[in-house]
Amino acid sequence: MRKIYFLIAFLTIGLTSNYAQSAYQAGESLKFKIKYGWFKASEATLDVKKAKVGQKDVLFVDGFGKSTGLLDVFFKVRDQYKTYIDPKTDLPQRFRREINEGGHIKNKELVFDHQRNAVKVIDRKHKTTTHHSFKAGSQDMLSVLYFLRNKVDRKTIQTGESFEINLFFDEDNFPLKVKFLGREVIQTEFGNVPTLKFRPYVMAGRVFEEKESLTIWITDDGNKMPIKIEAKLAVGSLTAKLSEFRGLKHSFRIIPD
Repeated sequence: MRKIYFLIAFLTIGLTSNYAQSAYQAGESLKFKIKYGWFKASEATLDVKKAKVGQKDVLFVDGFGKSTGLLDVFFKVRDQYKTYIDPKTDLPQRFRREINEGGHIKNKELVFDHQRNAVKVIDRKHKTTTHHSFKAGSQDMLSVLYFLRNKVDRKTIQTGESFEINLFFDEDNFPLKVKFLGREVIQTEFGNVPTLKFRPYVMAGRVFEEKESLTIWITDDGNKMPIKIEAKLAVGSLTAKLSEFRGLKHSFRIIPD
């Protein structure tokens, strides 16, 4: 499965592009439990902190995933994703990806120049390249979560509405289309939670069973944080659920029984 457990956890869709009305803040921490079929497969965390890139104040998001249980015995995974976001523009400034998946190691850093629409790709195992085909307003695979949490007004979005954002992944542009499926109250370990349900359209093939294989629920409150993810994979299925949180910027909305 390689990075699929953590890519799904990090590629969650949240839903506004004004920092004063941001859905998140420094100090927020989210933890997810991820299951493959009936088996607990991994854990993933997302922590937001204050940092600087040069003289610019940014928000640093530290994402970490690790295998657990039997998977950790037979296929040890330790993945780290780091992004530095300008809170005034919601655009990533730097992105770091360090993965060790069953001995498969990758260490890459992206340095974004949004004024020139260029991105420098630093591959610690190979070479450094600069891409000038970088599309304006692009996000990395982790910053897209926080960008989209601030992008859409949850109070006005309509069922069936869709939008697209460009990701820069590895060394290429990747357009991500997301469709709003509607509102739904789901049962969680925290209680009954009102959510917004989304479908990111993924590439069918080796990992996902079909383009509509991924479904994501985010809280229908000011936080718009991912709370549940389901994916139909080429082999089996995967479920990720929010298990712990702290440092939320807004009240967490729960419907009493």
